[in-house]
Amino acid sequence: MSVYRKPSWEWMLFAKQNLICNEFERFSTYLPDVKVAVFYGGVNIKIHKDLLKNECPHIVVGTPGRILALAREKDLGLKNVRHFILDECDKMLESLDMRRDVQEIFKMTPHDKQVMMFSATLSKEIRPVCKKFMQDPMEIYVDDEAKLTLHGLVQHYIKLTDLEKNRKLNDLLDALDFNQVVIFVKSVSRAAELNKLLVECNFPSICIHSGMLTRYKGFKEGLKRILVATDLVGRGIDIERVNIVINYDMPDSADTYLHRVGRAGRFGTKGLAITFVSSASDSDVLNQVQERFEVDIKELPEQIDTATYMPA
Repeated sequence: MSVYRKPSWEWMLFAKQNLICNEFERFSTYLPDVKVAVFYGGVNIKIHKDLLKNECPHIVVGTPGRILALAREKDLGLKNVRHFILDECDKMLESLDMRRDVQEIFKMTPHDKQVMMFSATLSKEIRPVCKKFMQDPMEIYVDDEAKLTLHGLVQHYIKLTDLEKNRKLNDLLDALDFNQVVIFVKSVSRAAELNKLLVECNFPSICIHSGMLTRYKGFKEGLKRILVATDLVGRGIDIERVNIVINYDMPDSADTYLHRVGRAGRFGTKGLAITFVSSASDSDVLNQVQERFEVDIKELPEQIDTATYMPA
């Protein structure tokens, strides 16, 4: 993230995905004099170069790859950066390619800058990597790790076979009251297939994965009530109307589970998370979730009180 003053960038914030742009647009409503620019891949770099030539944004948010490309070609100067920020730093630094990009950008910035890193799930393995970018860092824990699962979030699981998932999902969407739902699957192909099935069944569904990020705005604005997504959406989005998350496919880790179910019950509201368990490995991940976050996830009952997960 960068603040532009007298042709100098002072703030630099790196995000793993361009969905964070939407949140900065939301915040800018309260900061009318602050201009925000977002740079990420998948967009013609000439558009970004022209923007830097013609405008002076105060805040720049970007993915490492695109920021590095602009810096290498001297379109984005980094000599006056005072604050260097990594959002979701665990994911940003566990990928070797992305870590190399961050390191190269880091070396282009002044030595005396402030470095800040944020994550809800920072593993013991990645913590030393983070500290390599810092001098005498202060670690701030907002809450105990065991309390990371959200307050007000009701969590259940359903045991079934993979072939039974579609029927059960249809039954749930018919039976449950909801504002908006996010359904997580493990691959782009499964997202497309499931979304097609839901649309054919007349559900107001939309699919979002890495190839179609522009649809995010339509879901956030409430044009569709059901979102089928990969883990791309598991981090970094805040949609107040989402009150149900369904793990159609089990996440690969307790951390991913936390980020997924965190899409429901945000802003202190109630929410419901339902996870399909269809294999021994699914059961293992569910057990890891319960042990790590000290939560007892029970099987979904035949009847569930709407008041437990629907805001009043």
